This record gives sequence, structure tokens and C-alpha cells, in this order.
Amino acid sequence: MRFSQDFAPPGPGGRRPGPGRARARGPLGTLMAALALTLALTGCGGGTDGKAPAAAGVTADRVEPLSTAPEPRLPVTVESADGAEVTVASTDRIVPLTGGLSEIVFTLGLGKQVVARDITATFEQAERLPVVTRAHDVSAESVLSLKPTVVLAETTTGPAEAIDQIRDAGVPLVVVEPARQLSDVGRRIGTVAAALGVPDSGTALESRTRSRIDAVRKSVPAQEDGREKPRVAFLYLRGSASVYLLGGGDSGASSLLEAAGAVDAGKASGLKKDFTAITSEALAKAAPDAILVMSKGLASVGGVEGLVKIPGVAETPAGMDRRIVAVDDGVLLNYGPRTDRVLAELIAQLYPENGADE
Repeated sequence: MRFSQDFAPPGPGGRRPGPGRARARGPLGTLMAALALTLALTGCGGGTDGKAPAAAGVTADRVEPLSTAPEPRLPVTVESADGAEVTVASTDRIVPLTGGLSEIVFTLGLGKQVVARDITATFEQAERLPVVTRAHDVSAESVLSLKPTVVLAETTTGPAEAIDQIRDAGVPLVVVEPARQLSDVGRRIGTVAAALGVPDSGTALESRTRSRIDAVRKSVPAQEDGREKPRVAFLYLRGSASVYLLGGGDSGASSLLEAAGAVDAGKASGLKKDFTAITSEALAKAAPDAILVMSKGLASVGGVEGLVKIPGVAETPAGMDRRIVAVDDGVLLNYGPRTDRVLAELIAQLYPENGADE
């Protein structure tokens, strides 16, 4: 199968020219594009505020809205990430064009006003909504047919012609910068909340998310004297499309791994860009003690036994020990309101000897 340039890692700064005008695709955008196309080709389809839910919450694939209903104060004018000034007068019909944005909108308590989703919004509350993307491309006609009062996109959303068509129809469209690390979580929530006229709910959600992440970080086992931190390599796998990539310093996973008390093996081995093709040499240099993968990616290569058949994997410490950490595709790199659950899941699987998975 021959892939378009969207499957290749982005250039410096995570930017790549898109149709019609320059358009950014960062590491998460690259992954979501590959995930979305694979889904399209294959046809695959709460806790107390301030306290971190159990790691098992990730598998439930649900979001937990704030307990207090939001009260939008509109109209509001905000600056879009692409430089446009956008005035939002109604949130009656919201269309978020990425899974991460959908997660924030639903968690703010505005899920009942969401009228569509993109293919990467797979959590339970959104799964019955109509899909307005094919692979990673937005269908402007599908979006406009639902008569949205506001559309949320990311700098990775395209094609550019579709974004222009939606705006030309007079629909307020706010572009949000994608997330790349833990420090982006609060910024993303605040940006979406401001655009929807619910800044107070945004502040409450930022506070809840931050306190939960902080609580989970405290559960990382202390390193014994002389014991090195586990080296973890992030592999992006799509066996059905023959995509096998090793994450580097800009993959988006480093921040999570470091918060879990681990070392990003790809980054530590000198890989500075987001992803590189998996080779025996690169894996040997990374020498991971564990391998982090997305759940659907692991399934696409035939599970753990299929993973260790990829050249070089079986020879790593992780491959020899079959030490594989799998986290759901829909949440791993979202850096949103469920990041605490992702972090808890990582810790539970990295340190089972400490009872973190009980």
C-alpha cells in the first residue's frame, strides 16, 4: 500500500504544507491521521472531584462531566489559533472536529449540544453521533448539513478547503492548538471553555484535572538506591497498513512517560524528531525495558506474539520479557480531562510489583 505524505513524520516545528495553504500536523496529528485512515479502511469502529479514579476507568471509555451544569455567557469573541477573530453567539449545535476536543466539550457538560463527531471520538457518550470526517479529512458538506452554530477544529484539521468552506458559510469556527505534553492540558481546556462562553466551567475543569494528575503522580514508586528508571519505547503500530514507527523526543509520549517515573527510550537514544521507522539498530540503541503501544495498534499486529516478530523487538529487554504496556488509542495522547487515568494506567502496568494495578 502506498501512503500519502500525511503518513510521513512532519518537518521542523511539526509543520507540513496542506492543501491550499500551510497547515500544521504535529506528532499527535500525524498519529490521529494514521489511526483515522486505518479505521476508515478496516471499518473498526465517575470519581469524586479532585480524586483520581482507578486506572480501570480508561477501559470504560467514558468521560465524566462536571457535576455543575455550565451556563454559557454569550456572545463571546475569541482569537482563533490561525489568527482569525471569531464571535460565537450560540452553543446550541456544537461540532468538535477531533476526539480530544470532543472529550473536553463533553466533560465541560455541553455534550447534549454536540451534534456530530470525527472518527477519533470513540468514547461512549459520543459513539452514536454522526461522523463528519472520512479518514482525517473533514467533509464540509456533512458539517454544514447539521446546521452547526459553532465548530471547533485544530491546526491539524483539514483539508484547508473544508475549513474555508465552513467559514464562508458564516459558521463560527475556532481553531485550537493541539496538545503535545502535560503542560498543555490546562491551556486546551481553558481555550475551549472560553470559546464556548463557559470560562467558569473551564476553570473548574482545569482545577479538577490538575489535582487528579497531581494525585496520580504521587503514586509513582520511589526509586530504590542504585535502581535505574525503566526505559520505555513508544511504538506506533498499524499492522493492517504496514506502519511501524518508533517514537522520539517529539512523539508526544515523553511527557507522560517522564511523569510516570520512566525514561523515554527513543528520546534518550538520541531520536529528536517525532517518529522514525522501526529498525533493529534503532531498537538496540533504545534498549527499552518496556514498550508502550496503543491497544488497537497491538491488536493490529497480532498481540504480543505478533509484536515480538517485528525485526529487533524480540532482542530488546522488553521483547525478551514480553513487557508490553497497552493503553486505549482514544485517550493515550489526548492530554485532556482523562489524562490522570492514562497516567494511572501507565503506572499500574509499569510497576505491577507495587500493587498499582490492584
